[in-house]
Amino acid sequence: MYPEGHPSLAPAAAGVTRRAEHLFEGRTTIALGVARQQLVIKGVATDPKNPLLAELAGRLHRHHLGAVTFHRGLRVSEVAAVLKTLSVEAERSGEPLGLGPPEQLHAWDHIRLHPITYERLELLQEDDQVPAPGDDKGSKERGLRGAQLWVGLARAALTAEAMGGEGAGDDGSPPATEPTLIAKAIDGHPKSAAYDQVIVGYLLQIADELKHAGGAEAVALRRRTSKLVGALQPGTLRRLIEMGGDNAQRFKFAIDATHGLAVDAVLDIVRAMADASHKTVSDPLVRMLSKLAQHAEQGTPEARPQADEALREQVRDLLQGWTLEDPNPDAYGLALQKMAAAAPHTAARRVGEQAAEPLRIVQTAVESGALGFGAWRAVERLVAEHHVSELVDLLAESPDASRPALRADIAPLWTRVTSPDVIRQLASTEPPDFVTLDRVFPHLRVDAFEPLLDVLGASESRTTRRGLLDRLTRAPRELGPAILTRLSRDLPWYVTRNLLLILDGLPALPEGFSTAAFIAHEDARVRREALKVSLKVTAERERALLGALRDSDPRMVRLALGAALEDCPPAALPPITQLVHDQTAPSELRVLAIKVLGRVRNTAALNALLALVDGGTNWLGRPKLAARSLELLAALMALAAGWRNDVRAAAVLALAAASKDPDVRSAAIRR
Repeated sequence: MYPEGHPSLAPAAAGVTRRAEHLFEGRTTIALGVARQQLVIKGVATDPKNPLLAELAGRLHRHHLGAVTFHRGLRVSEVAAVLKTLSVEAERSGEPLGLGPPEQLHAWDHIRLHPITYERLELLQEDDQVPAPGDDKGSKERGLRGAQLWVGLARAALTAEAMGGEGAGDDGSPPATEPTLIAKAIDGHPKSAAYDQVIVGYLLQIADELKHAGGAEAVALRRRTSKLVGALQPGTLRRLIEMGGDNAQRFKFAIDATHGLAVDAVLDIVRAMADASHKTVSDPLVRMLSKLAQHAEQGTPEARPQADEALREQVRDLLQGWTLEDPNPDAYGLALQKMAAAAPHTAARRVGEQAAEPLRIVQTAVESGALGFGAWRAVERLVAEHHVSELVDLLAESPDASRPALRADIAPLWTRVTSPDVIRQLASTEPPDFVTLDRVFPHLRVDAFEPLLDVLGASESRTTRRGLLDRLTRAPRELGPAILTRLSRDLPWYVTRNLLLILDGLPALPEGFSTAAFIAHEDARVRREALKVSLKVTAERERALLGALRDSDPRMVRLALGAALEDCPPAALPPITQLVHDQTAPSELRVLAIKVLGRVRNTAALNALLALVDGGTNWLGRPKLAARSLELLAALMALAAGWRNDVRAAAVLALAAASKDPDVRSAAIRR
């Protein structure tokens, strides 16, 4: 709004920094995703009709930027510099930031601009671009927008530079816009708020576009999007739905999807929404929708359009509110499940289909209550042929123990599918079968966790290690001794770090465990995880805290200061005070140390705070405040919060309240 040098620019940048400081109290980064006409902030897509936000999103998009991340320790000068850089229109300069040199986007310590480019994408196929005869100009324009949205989604998903992920095409070959490749890229990308927000932003716009678009282009976009949704893993789709904002926005996305996507994609979205919203969709309704979807896709030409419309109507009615539990008896529900699982009758049964299959043999044995030699041979065949997931499905659907006449004792079967060799098989594939692992996880014994620890230490895939870590941090406390045994070996740093992370997630630490050897580890990443564990051990907390405050790694110091905010031992005050006065320390750490002093009701802490705000005297001999800085503002807020009744603090606060600087005045009156 203002030319460079205008007096309103610096206060505006200071206001952004001040707001960010409050947000960073509960997080270390803030991610802002960029779509074509929307921003996606913490999973919520902004209204594309909001002129200010749409213009901001458009400006970032024209600069070929896919996301912006802010890190704790943000400075006013950095905000001002970034705003100045973005103020130049990409069309005017002819040099979008995302296509420029990478060092230009990494010029600031606490702000990152993430580029996404088109240079590694193939063009859409010709048959997806040629308009159908009779399409009007508006239809062609909507088709062009749909194609642009799809290319934008593919670009965001496949480009490695989007969020620092591993990306596609590492061998130099250009990735295609084929939906299954895009889905594979999204599934394989490490969990990242900024990356997910960009993907969600494009999906929201595509769903809205399909609601109104028509013609051959819309058909192509619908086909590609439906194929993408169907190819995504259920966990990935649920994660994206959760990023899509509140329930109202999720419902709008699902409603739009019912108008535009294929029926199987609509069902996938409904299931993911049920999981993300923690709602209950009755089993009979799911079975009915599945049956309608089968008829809509595989039924007779006369039945397909009727089944298609009926399914979409039922989904729209469902989204108005789902709170009822399943009212049907379990036996009736089981019968409905079997009926719905049958595909529509399309042809006479072929010769040879009567042969007994291993899964059918096991199912018959479970229902009849006779697990004989034949059943166990079928079980072993299913395991050998990597069909454990189907076997787990069968066990999970078996009637419960309240009706023993309808079931066999399936405990031995659960023992088999949770044995170490089966768990190793599920975890050793690339990618691991995380869906099945999640289903058997509650049934695992301690010895079955050993294969997971083996794969975690041996896998070269970052995605595999991340997935195993997410699950092993929910392991029972009995796994503690096994982890200690492994920690006693000579291991690579990342294996040690991961084992400490798992140990930190256990409900309780093993008896007699000490972190002393790991707090002194040469790798800072190991020391950080060891510090988190040691803070839980009462006998080691103070010693670990003091060591971390003197550590050369800033993140170790930050962790220690965060722990001191909750409970600061008296012995930690000297190093914290020393850090406050260390002009070479990062501003972020000094501000955090000041906050710690503000919570300690100690005369030494008060003296340190007063020294920070003391600016000496002016030429008339009157006291004055120190030069304006984040440290000064933090010290004033600390004095106002805890020392307002002290005579010396009250005098300083009165001096600050009379300042011409609005931020200084605000800090002095904060309670």
